[in-house]
This record gives sequence, structure tokens and C-alpha cells, in this order.
Amino acid sequence: MKHFDVIVVGGGHAGTEAAHGSARMGAETALVTLRRDAIGVMSCNPAIGGLGKGHLVREIDALDGVMGRAADFAGIQFRLLNRRKGPAVQGPRTQADRKLYREAMQKLTDDQPHLTVIEGEVADLIVTEGKVSGVILADGSQLAAGGVVLTTGTFLNGVIHIGDRQKPGGRIGDRPSVALAARLRDLSLPLGRLKTGTPPRLDGKTIRWDILDSQPGDDDPEMFSFLHDKPFVRQVSCGITHTNEQTHEIIRENLNRSAMYGGHISGVGPRYCPSIEDKVVRFADKSSHQVFLEPEGLDDDTIYPNGVSTSLPEDVQERYIRSILGLENVRILQPGYAIEYDFVDPRASKPTLELRDLPGLYLAGQINGTTGYEEAAAQGLVAGLNAALCVQSRDPMIFSRTSSYIGVMIDDLVTRGVSEPYRMFTSRAEFRLSLRADNADQRLTGVGLALGCVGEERRRSFSDKMERLSAGKDLLASIVLTPKDAVSRGLRVNQDGTKRSAYALLSFPDIDFNQLAAIIPELGAMDPKIGEQLARDALYAHYITRQENDIAALKRDEDWVIPDDFDYSALSGLSNELKLKLGRARPHTLAQAGRIDGMTPAALALILARLRQGRRAAIA
Repeated sequence: MKHFDVIVVGGGHAGTEAAHGSARMGAETALVTLRRDAIGVMSCNPAIGGLGKGHLVREIDALDGVMGRAADFAGIQFRLLNRRKGPAVQGPRTQADRKLYREAMQKLTDDQPHLTVIEGEVADLIVTEGKVSGVILADGSQLAAGGVVLTTGTFLNGVIHIGDRQKPGGRIGDRPSVALAARLRDLSLPLGRLKTGTPPRLDGKTIRWDILDSQPGDDDPEMFSFLHDKPFVRQVSCGITHTNEQTHEIIRENLNRSAMYGGHISGVGPRYCPSIEDKVVRFADKSSHQVFLEPEGLDDDTIYPNGVSTSLPEDVQERYIRSILGLENVRILQPGYAIEYDFVDPRASKPTLELRDLPGLYLAGQINGTTGYEEAAAQGLVAGLNAALCVQSRDPMIFSRTSSYIGVMIDDLVTRGVSEPYRMFTSRAEFRLSLRADNADQRLTGVGLALGCVGEERRRSFSDKMERLSAGKDLLASIVLTPKDAVSRGLRVNQDGTKRSAYALLSFPDIDFNQLAAIIPELGAMDPKIGEQLARDALYAHYITRQENDIAALKRDEDWVIPDDFDYSALSGLSNELKLKLGRARPHTLAQAGRIDGMTPAALALILARLRQGRRAAIA
């Protein structure tokens, strides 16, 4: 029997990040996957990042993870979402070349010390005295370890649905994990059923690109990794089209043939990434929905039509796809499908992602009820690091809600569980003004260095950056201008007699670093990127302090009693989703309201304000 410190099961996004995290800690790690050449496969959309998700990738990178680096190596279109809004809600995203991403991830895996890749199917777990101590492969061979990380994705009892046809599968072309699913059921784990879906893949040579809108990437692309500053490969544009009334009518006429609406699927799907059938039903008032035509590679004509995931039969897919502008003669290379799979209630896990009742077993990714590459990778990092720490008899690494989106996600999962596939949003974070994508390294790389999961290249790069930030901030703080002097130099400030440092001036929304550098000679030698980072830090400095005070006050008031007849529908700032959930749950206190899935700090603040208003009225 071969012995390892940590065994990671599954070579998807969660598994690769878990294996790399464990190996970077110096733990001898085995990554067991069905096929070595499938490591890094992008099973669904060929993209990384987005709002909330991009924050997770930056945090993974800050801890020397691999997703951000692979995304940069493979990125063929970079866009910073919400660029016109504040940095706190901006999210980096890249369209990726599937082949290049897979090759990059496999190269990073091959180059990682302490990491061994083993081809095989894990069919069983070795449990010794109530603790998981290894795995048994389908061929009967056994591997021993101090910790096992399961990252099974959609493979646990996976069933693919296309219309009324079903077939076992973890994803198209791959068999599901049935034996391991049965073993988890025998261990009395709290299992549930979820589903996700994917759109049909299209032949780009049969699309009428000349009549469609084009969406190019950013002129000044934002990389995911703090180690990179520009793209590695040629950049391309995406196409944009829309569904129409004819499309919707075809779908409505065939809803009974959809796997979802035909009653063939019991699992709950991701509400924030609905199928086209869901969109047509739920948003019946809309006459069209946007569809992004995303290239899957620089030398690949396959197009991913983002926005039309489906479980309708193939003949219906062809009809509704061809009703869309520019796709009238398109050829479908692979039909869209829904996939249903088992997951484990994440409330059964500790914040380390180790199961409470089955020590030695860690879960990461879709097995915890999440959706998305980025959420999976972040969980993989948490599980891999903690499995290695446990084997090394070191204290666990608990990610806090106050310092990372990773911490927000883990806390949400293990305390609230999921009623649908979990997706990260910036609105889930109470401290999102300080948990920005741009400062992930400032928040977490020092933590990673102390933990021992950050390599020498990143240590040098980070140390140099922090020295320059410190020196730059000191310089900005030493330059003080009176209001009169500031106005004479072309800056818009109040004539209130208050002297302000150049750093304080950067907190003004209409003053940026380039303006200051143009009028203050001492700033001319500062690296513009350092100046831009200091400007973002300065912009939020006051708001962060105020936000932390607001949240502290909210926590003190969480024991407020909510009257039974409290009218949530009267709160205009509350989403319809939360109105329904609150009305159904009728929480007794504000603390109970805070534990309802999907609740946000902003929503709690609205309820608290109404409670305070009622108390004042009662006193009067």
C-alpha cells in the first residue's frame, strides 16, 4: 500500500487547487483522477472570474494558488466588470482558450514539487477507528493518507438529461462515480440532489458574424495573477445576439419536453444562472434575452452561447437556436444538457471543510452544493491547506468573513447550508469595501507567507510591492497643501481652511493619482501602478472605518425581537426574494433573520431601521 500525507480525489478546479495547496505546504500529496489529460478541463463555460467570482480568484492567487496564473496564460479576452463603478464591486473576468487553460494547469501540476498524479477511479474510502485513512481504487489497489479531500464535482451519481432521455454521466463523455456515491450514502452523510446545465456548442463557421454586435476586451486588461501585468496570447472579441418572441414561442410550446419541466429532474438548479426555459417562464414579460457568443479557443471554431443553457430535446434546441439573429443556419456541434448529481449538506462540515462526524475527510467544490469554477477552486484551497496542516499537527487555517471572500463563502456554507447551488456575489460580504479584488494580496499574501504556502517568487514580488506602497504612502502623507494651493494647481476642493495631505486628497472622488502626479513634481518618479493602488486605498479609508462601525452596531442589535405581524412587503429596499423567504420563515429575532439563506447586511439594516422606527413611535 502506497502512503501519502494527503490524497485529493478529482482533477477538476477544486481538486487541482486542493492538491497544489497541500503540496505547497510540503505535504506529500497524491491527486487521483480518472484521466491525467483531463486535469484542468473547463466542463462548462470557457471563462474565469466575474463579479464576486473574480475576487475569489484574486484571493486564491494571493495565497500562491494556480487558477489565476492558468487563467492569465489562457486568457483571450480580459474585461473588468463594473469598471464605471467603485473598485469594491469591480470584478476581473477573462474569456479563456479551453486548450491553453488545460495545458497551463497540467504544466503547473507537473512542475509542482511533492505532488504525484495517479490515474484511477476511487471506489471506496478506508475508515479506521472512525477516521478516514485512505482510499480504495476500482482496481482494488489501496492508498493510505492522513487526510483525504473529495472533489467529485457533478460525478456523484451523475445523470445527464436531454429532453426525456437520460444517461449516467459525470459530464458529457465521462462516466459517473456510482460506487463512491453509494459508499457516502452508507456512511449516513446528509446527501441531497442538485442540478446544473450547459448550452449547446455551436460551429462558429456557420454564424453570421457580420450582422451581430461585437464585444471586445479592455484596452488596458487587468490580469488575475499579481505576478503578471499583460496577456500572454492574442486577444479576441465576443459576439452578441438576442433571443426573440419566436425563440420564446418555440420553447413555450415544448416545455413539457424539457427534462426540468417534464418532471424528469428532482434536483434544484442555480437560480442565478437559469436555463433558457426558466428565463422564458420566470420572465414572461421580457421579449428577448441577451446571448454572448464566446469563442472556446484561438484555433477552435467552437462557440459557447452563454445565456441559453437547456435540457430540451435536440430537435427543439436546433429550432430555437436557429430562430436567433445570426444563428439561422448554425450547426450544433454538441447539444446542451442538464446534469443532476448528489451533494453533501455543507452544514455537516467544519470551517476547515473537514466533516465533523468523519475526521480525515474533507469536501470541496460542487459536492458542497456550490456552482462555478471559482467557488470550487477556493474551497479546494481551503481543504488542501487544512488537510496538510492537520497531517503536520498544526493549527487549522480558518478564513474570516472580515478578511476574505473565501471566508464569507465558507461561513455561508457551513452555517447556513444551501437550498440551491451557491454562487458568490459581492453583496454577500459585509466588509466588501475592504475586501476588494485589487487588494487581495495586501490582505492575504502575508497570511500565506506565515502559513508556508507561498513560494519564493511571490514572496519577493510581494515584499517589493509592499515596500513601494509604504514608501509611496509616506511620500503622499508628507506633501501637504492648503485649499488655496490645491485650487491654484487645478484641484477641486472646498475652501474650508483645512490643510490636506496628497494622500487625503486621493480620497476625493474627482481627484486621481495622475492629476496629482502632473502637478506635484515629487510624485513624478512613483510607479503609476503603485500610485493607482494607493488611490484606491485612500478612496475607501474613511468608508471602511465607518462600515466596520456600522456592522459592529448591527451585531449589538441582533437580539431585537421582530413582531409576528411585521410587514416585510412594506420595505421597498428589500428584494422580492427576501420578502418571500422572511414571510415564510417569520424569524423571531434579527439574529434568526440573519441566518436565512441569501440574507445580506443591507437587508438586515433595513429591518432594523423599521424596528427602531416602530419603537420610537410606540414611545411617542
